[in-house]
Amino acid sequence: MIRNWSTAVGRTVSTVRGSSAPVTYSLIALCCLIFVIGPAAGLGPAYGSGDALLAAQRAYFRHWGVIPAELFEDSPRAALTPGTALFVHGSWVHLLGNMLFLYVFGAMTEERMGRIQFTLFYVGCGYLALLGYAAANAGSEQSLVGASGAISAILGAFLYLFPRARVTSLLPFLFFLPLRFPAWIVLPFWAALQWLAAGRAGEGPGVAYLAHLVGFGLGFVFAWVRFGPATRVNPAPATAPEGEKQP
Repeated sequence: MIRNWSTAVGRTVSTVRGSSAPVTYSLIALCCLIFVIGPAAGLGPAYGSGDALLAAQRAYFRHWGVIPAELFEDSPRAALTPGTALFVHGSWVHLLGNMLFLYVFGAMTEERMGRIQFTLFYVGCGYLALLGYAAANAGSEQSLVGASGAISAILGAFLYLFPRARVTSLLPFLFFLPLRFPAWIVLPFWAALQWLAAGRAGEGPGVAYLAHLVGFGLGFVFAWVRFGPATRVNPAPATAPEGEKQP
């Protein structure tokens, strides 16, 4: 199984966040619910344990995930899988990593786009990101699941719409010291890491870095075309926690 997971520069938390984002929070709740009731969570006794659980997980991912070798065979069911795969995750780490990014960057993007447009943007870019990965790996039999193609599109749109929004990053090579940078530094750096990782990625289980890059590019281009240069927002920084100075 290829996990479509947005690995990043440590963990990132935006210092500014939208206050009204029902679609973002509903997507998070839906992904968590689907994961908990599925076999990947390992919580349902109906799926068994050991080899039986592993077999159930493989069958689940193959049914709901994208299998590139089957996607272009004129199968109506296979054509739907880039949409269903957006709501399926392979592990707790996979789920929590994606939901963290969706929570941090989704709310402000949703407020700027509006609920209906954001919903269509999320599903459409997520579908195309998985489709792009499948087209580049058309012979692969590995199943592909995860929301990070869509979430990467949100990152691309966020970069265009809120380039100066402050993002707090925990960098592993700096002993996880929290450092605050504008989005125009953090997000291109994240994209560059995906590009480098995609060049080293081989066939087999892993992370679909190419889907991240496709989603990121789609999101940035969509925001550029849809909103134009005059609509960028420079949000005021949020109130700092006690003991923290404003930038």
